[in-house]
Amino acid sequence: MSLSQNISIVHPEHFFITGLTGTPYSTYYYIFLFIIYFISIIGNSIVLLVIALHRSLHSPMYIGVFNLALADIGESNALIPNMMKIFFSDSQYISYNDCLANMFFVNFFITVQTYTLVVLAFDRFIAISLPLRYNAIVNNKFMAILFSVIWAFNTFLITLSTSLMTRLSFCKSNVVESWYCDYGRLVRMPCNDSSINNVIAILIQAFFLVAPPFIIVLSYLGIFIALRKITSWEGRFKALKTCVSHLLVVGSFFLPIIFNMIAAPSVNARIISGSLSIALPPMLNPIIYVLNTAKIKDLIRKVFNSRSAPIRGNVSK
Repeated sequence: MSLSQNISIVHPEHFFITGLTGTPYSTYYYIFLFIIYFISIIGNSIVLLVIALHRSLHSPMYIGVFNLALADIGESNALIPNMMKIFFSDSQYISYNDCLANMFFVNFFITVQTYTLVVLAFDRFIAISLPLRYNAIVNNKFMAILFSVIWAFNTFLITLSTSLMTRLSFCKSNVVESWYCDYGRLVRMPCNDSSINNVIAILIQAFFLVAPPFIIVLSYLGIFIALRKITSWEGRFKALKTCVSHLLVVGSFFLPIIFNMIAAPSVNARIISGSLSIALPPMLNPIIYVLNTAKIKDLIRKVFNSRSAPIRGNVSK
C-alpha cells in the first residue's frame, strides 16, 4: 500500500472499495443500478423543469418538491456513477481525496433529503391544522429562507465531519467494506483515537436519522387531531389525500434505512440493501409526485399534447 505520512498521521494513497466482491451475477446488479440512475435523473429533471417553467406551481409546497428533486439528482450523481466507475473498471481503488469528496456529497444530499421531508410534513401540518393562516405562515419567502438555512447548516455539519476524517491514521487497512466511502465504516478503521469522529457520527445520526422521522410523526399526529375536527368524512378524506404523496415518499426513504439497520445481514446483503435504500428513493420520488399530484400530471399532459399536435397534423397531411 502506497502511503503519504504527516508526522504520526498515515493517509493511504487509495482506499479499496469491496462492493459485491465474489458475488455471482453482480454485474447484473450494477446494470440494474444504472437503470435506476437513468430513471432518477430523467424523472427528477422533468419535475424540476415543470415546476420551474409553470408559475402556477410557484407555491410553498412545490418549492419543497423542487428542493427534493434537486437533492435526489445530487445524491444519484454522487453515488451511482462513482460505483459504475469503480466496479466496471479494472480497479476497485479510489484515491484518498476522491474518497473524502464522495463521502461529502453522498452524505450532504442525503441530509438535505431528510430535512426536505420534514419541511414538507410541516407544510401539510399547517395547511390542514391552520388552513386560514396557511398563507400568512407558509409562503414562498419563508420556504426560501428555510431551505437556505437547511443547505447552509448541512454544508457546515457535513464539511466538519469530512474534514475531521483527515486527523485519522489508517495504518492497518485501506479496505472499505461498502459500496462507497461510507463514513460509518471508515471511522471504525483508524489506528489512532477516533473519539471526536464517533461523537460527530452520533450527532449526525441524531440530527438526520432520529430527529426527522420523530418530527414527521409529530406532524402527522397533529394532522390526525385536526382531521377529527372536520365534521364530514368527505372533508377528512380530501384533506388526507393531500398527504398521500408525502407519506409514500417518507416511507420509501426511511423504511429501507430502518430495515437495513435492524436486519444486520451479511456484508454482501448489507451492501445490496444499503445501496438500494439510497438509490431507490430518488427514482420513486418523481414517480410518486407525478402520479399523485393532479397539477403536475395535468401540466405534463398539456406539454405532451401540445408537442404531439403538430406531429399528428403533419401525419394527417
